[in-house]
Amino acid sequence: MYVLILIISFFTLASFEAYAQPKSCPVLSELENTSLKDKKEVIEALNTLIPKTYGTGLDVLPDLYTKWNVVTAKPFPKTVGNKIEEDYFGMAKTFCGKEIAEKSWLIRLDFPKAPGADLAQGQIFLAKSKEKGWFVWFRYH
Repeated sequence: MYVLILIISFFTLASFEAYAQPKSCPVLSELENTSLKDKKEVIEALNTLIPKTYGTGLDVLPDLYTKWNVVTAKPFPKTVGNKIEEDYFGMAKTFCGKEIAEKSWLIRLDFPKAPGADLAQGQIFLAKSKEKGWFVWFRYH
């Protein structure tokens, strides 16, 4: 079982590193302004967004992503001062520019059914479209 977990972790990490940038950036003019007051709405949107983003699991771990805990849910500007979270803000600014990053949220997740730290952690970047609502524009893990 330990070897299987290592193999899964290796292939999972390799695939994330190869795609460690968004396929496209959100369009600034289409984004809604949000604030920490929208946290409850963000948490509710995760019930739809996480299954769309992660699916349910892997072939060998089919229900891996069916349960999750939210570790962080905050607008990127509110991550300043927290080194780990602020690094993700830096990534968002590098990928899509300061204006997009400032209208986006960092969501850090813990997947309790995951067998190891690499699979147990997730980070997604969200924004809110004026017309379509909340959406994930980048998945790091």
